[in-house]
Amino acid sequence: MVRHIVMLKLHEFADGHDKAANALRVKALLDNFVGKIDGLSCMEVGINQVADAQAFDLVLNADLRDWAALEFYRDHPLHREVIALLNKVRSDRTVVDWEVAAS
Repeated sequence: MVRHIVMLKLHEFADGHDKAANALRVKALLDNFVGKIDGLSCMEVGINQVADAQAFDLVLNADLRDWAALEFYRDHPLHREVIALLNKVRSDRTVVDWEVAAS
């Protein structure tokens, strides 16, 4: 299994919405992925609730079947739709992908 973690910082105002509204827009799209993208077994999306200059605004934690499933996810039209929105509203992004050892 591959774990895919993404942390995002959003602009204070972008695409006609403030940061809080854009976080909700992104989360609503991402929450729709499980069951619609082959190989994606689970996804959790969280919006930061603690004011801290170093905090990221949004985090995504996803588990995918394998590396091929991660590549399929990246090219999926639903993911591309989120990327189009993020390209307008995010100011920073960090990502970590790793293979989770079988237990």
